[in-house]
Amino acid sequence: QVQLVESGGGLVQAGGSLRLSCAASGGTFSRYAMGWFRQAPGKEREFVAGISWNGGATYYADSVKGRFTISRDNAKNMVYLPMNSLKPEDTAVYYCAADYKTFAERLIVSPRAAEYEYWGQGTQVTVSS
Repeated sequence: QVQLVESGGGLVQAGGSLRLSCAASGGTFSRYAMGWFRQAPGKEREFVAGISWNGGATYYADSVKGRFTISRDNAKNMVYLPMNSLKPEDTAVYYCAADYKTFAERLIVSPRAAEYEYWGQGTQVTVSS
C-alpha cells in the first residue's frame, strides 16, 4: 500500500509559478511510475505529466509542455512539479498518482488514469487572471 500526500498548491496570478510536491510512503517508491493529474470543476480528470522509475522517461500533456517539469528523487520518495507561466485554465485540483511497473516496463509512463493504483488527496491550484 502506497500513501501519497501532495503539497504546494495555492493562489497565484497568471504568469506566476508554483511548485507541487508529492511525498510517498509505504511501498518501494522506485518501482512506480509517477504521474500528476488535474481535475477542474465540471471536467474530467486529465493527465498532466508523468515520469518513469528513475526519471529516464517523461511525458507531458501538450497543454503544459514547456511550462511544467516533472522530476523525482527516489532517495527521498518525492515527486515534484514546478509550474511556470501559469494560466487561468491551469486552475484545478492536482493529484499525484503511482503506477506499479515491472523491470521490463521501467521506461513506460502511462497517461491513463485507470492504470494508476494509488492516488493522493489532491492540492488546489488557482490561477487568477
